[in-house]
Amino acid sequence: MSKFDDLLQAVKNLEVDFEKFYEKGQAAAGTRLRKGLSDLRKHAQEVRKDVQDVKAQRKANKS
Repeated sequence: MSKFDDLLQAVKNLEVDFEKFYEKGQAAAGTRLRKGLSDLRKHAQEVRKDVQDVKAQRKANKS
């Protein structure tokens, strides 16, 4: 569950900057938010790749 925990933590880390940007209008928080979302996308892509690898490995083991 480490990969899930990493994704969850990445989302939680965005919360403060979401609030600062959308509710308080701080432009710098928008920059941090965009960076955080980019990092989140990278984490999600790694999980997607891992899922595909595990599926392929399981399929190969059945054969």
